[in-house]
Amino acid sequence: MLGLLEDARLAMADPTPGAGIILARLEVDYLRQVHYRAGEHLTVVSSVTRLGRSSIGMRQELAQDGQPALRAEMVLVNFDYAADASAPMTEEQRAHWSRWLVE
Repeated sequence: MLGLLEDARLAMADPTPGAGIILARLEVDYLRQVHYRAGEHLTVVSSVTRLGRSSIGMRQELAQDGQPALRAEMVLVNFDYAADASAPMTEEQRAHWSRWLVE
């Protein structure tokens, strides 16, 4: 199930060349059992809860049959791979992630 959350995060990723986001923290609550059903599509809802200087707070929920099965809170960090360090987000990156910001 965590792979499904990662796929959803990657689908949200900034397409700007050189932009890198790494997962720095992940807290998961498993709420109920998920049953494997071939061909079934599970639903993942993702929202940004906080935009920091170089970090992003995110919440994701995975549901099956319209019922939450997993909730996750995480911190993503804007990362400069060349410098091997976190980096402040640009205005363009902030605008990109603000699309999913909830109050």
